[in-house]
Amino acid sequence: MFKLLSRSDKYLFTPDKNFKRHLKNILGFLPGNIRLYQLAFVHKSASGFIFKNHQINNERLEYLGDAILGAIVAEYLYHKFPGKDEGFLTQMRSKIVNRENLNTIAIKLGISTLVVSRMSNENHRSIYGDALEALVGALYIDLGYKRTKRLILERIIQNHISLVRLQETETDFKSRIIEWGQKHRKSVNFTSYEEFDESVNGTIFVSHLIVVDEILGRGVGISKKDAEQNAAKQALQFIDG
Repeated sequence: MFKLLSRSDKYLFTPDKNFKRHLKNILGFLPGNIRLYQLAFVHKSASGFIFKNHQINNERLEYLGDAILGAIVAEYLYHKFPGKDEGFLTQMRSKIVNRENLNTIAIKLGISTLVVSRMSNENHRSIYGDALEALVGALYIDLGYKRTKRLILERIIQNHISLVRLQETETDFKSRIIEWGQKHRKSVNFTSYEEFDESVNGTIFVSHLIVVDEILGRGVGISKKDAEQNAAKQALQFIDG
């Protein structure tokens, strides 16, 4: 496949037996290019500490894996629901690949035991979902699209995704709060800003949901979209409570 890690592999520590065992449990086999997969679990908060300020982490693999996973899920849903329209398929794909769902799947797979970071993982559970996407990126580079798709379908979709449950699960809290505002004739607005978070050594987004002149929800996320959804979810809990 592709030539990888020409600069970064020499900075990676040697994988131990525990790492190899856990990786084999997740994938069902032990790949040859162990260091590529090892990189998939290194969060950016740990790269400078482990690699002596060499910024080696899983962000590039996460970027690639996000695109590959989205394509695999989209193709799967297209064939699974031949009678459904584009709106339904888009919504279902979003439910499968949203951060909260990927975090849960990553923990079930055992990815949480392999993630290397210097932050409180319990307070930043998104790193598990990020690592899952990075793992998909590593699989694609190592094995190609067809084998990656088969692994995703067999080890993730079939074992950890309930399409029936997802159809009944609400994830678009932002749309729901906007509809609530329209129904009750109340203005609903989001104000979002970026701030530096030392625990992740990077930027996060903070969003406040304002109804009329009152803040009803606050959300934090790795993207503005995630922060707004979290703020809307908190506001709905307050309203429904």
